[in-house]
Amino acid sequence: MRIRLSDHFDYGRLLRYTVPSMIMMVFTSIYNIVDGFFVSNFAGKEAFAAVNIIFPVFMIIGSVGFMLGSGGAAIVAQTLGEGHKERADQYFSMLILLTFIIGIVSTVFFELIMRPLAGWLGASGTLQDYCVTYGRQATLTMPFFMLQTSFQTYFNVAEKPRLGLLVTVASGLANIVLDFLLVGVAGGGLVGAAVATNISELIGGAVPVVYFIRKNSSLLRLVRARFTGRVILKACTNGSSEMLSNMSSSIVSILYNNRLLNLAGADGVAAYGAIMYLSFIFAAILLGYAQGTAPIMSYHYGAENKDEMKNVFRRSLVLIGIFDVAMTVLAIALTPMLTEIFVGYDESLQLMTQHGMRLFSIGFLFFGYTIYASSFFTSLGDGLVSAIISFVRSLALPVIMLLILPLFLGLDGIWLSETFTEAVSLAVSVFFWIRMRAKYGYA
Repeated sequence: MRIRLSDHFDYGRLLRYTVPSMIMMVFTSIYNIVDGFFVSNFAGKEAFAAVNIIFPVFMIIGSVGFMLGSGGAAIVAQTLGEGHKERADQYFSMLILLTFIIGIVSTVFFELIMRPLAGWLGASGTLQDYCVTYGRQATLTMPFFMLQTSFQTYFNVAEKPRLGLLVTVASGLANIVLDFLLVGVAGGGLVGAAVATNISELIGGAVPVVYFIRKNSSLLRLVRARFTGRVILKACTNGSSEMLSNMSSSIVSILYNNRLLNLAGADGVAAYGAIMYLSFIFAAILLGYAQGTAPIMSYHYGAENKDEMKNVFRRSLVLIGIFDVAMTVLAIALTPMLTEIFVGYDESLQLMTQHGMRLFSIGFLFFGYTIYASSFFTSLGDGLVSAIISFVRSLALPVIMLLILPLFLGLDGIWLSETFTEAVSLAVSVFFWIRMRAKYGYA
């Protein structure tokens, strides 16, 4: 039975509507994880460290897609809630075209500066060469990666989350199979891993274009785009928190790598890479839930249905609490197995990774709420509050923690910085939920 944005959502319906989005985000995060697994096991830990050093660059580029996707989706969903279907299609088409254009410009720019950029990120010698080799190849399809990140949100607005899931699963499976063939079987190393990512991103970005440009049964269709500065500005400001969150996470990853290179060398960067893969999966699940519920909230906000807003908000807090506890327990329990998969070939590196992962995992108790809080205010069109939460959680606090905690706790300070960051960010989120509840009527 098709679930519509205008429906009343109980727990079952809420999960059925958001699970496809959660799985979509997990498969999107698989790109770097699968590349890392094959590179680590077939090309060595130095090549693995190079992938983790250069990966934040891709997320900085892709953050524009997150911004225009999340910020634009809120506008499109609200416009649909107001009953203006044709206008919603025009806004949707304009923002997709703008995303692709920005992607092309970004690709050219980063291709030109990749070598000095790798040096600035702390890589030198062979490690720098590895970064450039992987980075230049993987950057070629960034426009399609940006489209894919945008379409993930728009599939929910179009009431087609399952179709979005199928596209993302196909893209993720292609990446897994091609990594196996190009890296594991053919021994293609970093170039093989990057080519696998290129092809999977082409699938994830191009297939939705083909679907939406034709007549379809969804709420949205790509039409002739007409640029509207007011809507672009609103999408950018409204989605700025998502861009800030992704860019900040990338900047913080660079800082992590820099601190780890100083404290533990390439082994520290490799250990952090394995730990972050677990974080990517859990964050993807919670980000998928937040993105899945955002169009629901935007639609009912546009329709002025405050009772349903209250219902979705209350149920979301309960579900996220369950997710957070379950993920923390699971992370600690799976630590030996996960470290064996990624760095089991080096005993000392594996022991370092296990210790770091257990400390890092404590932060999972809090981070579902902080991810949801930013997306929640974006769905209401309050880009300022959303941006404040994102800035505090993804940039200000992590930088402070990474600079201060290692002075007192050494390497453990780096692993624990995530826990301190998420705990304080939760307090900030609760403050804004209480402060803004009368204005928006969600509680």
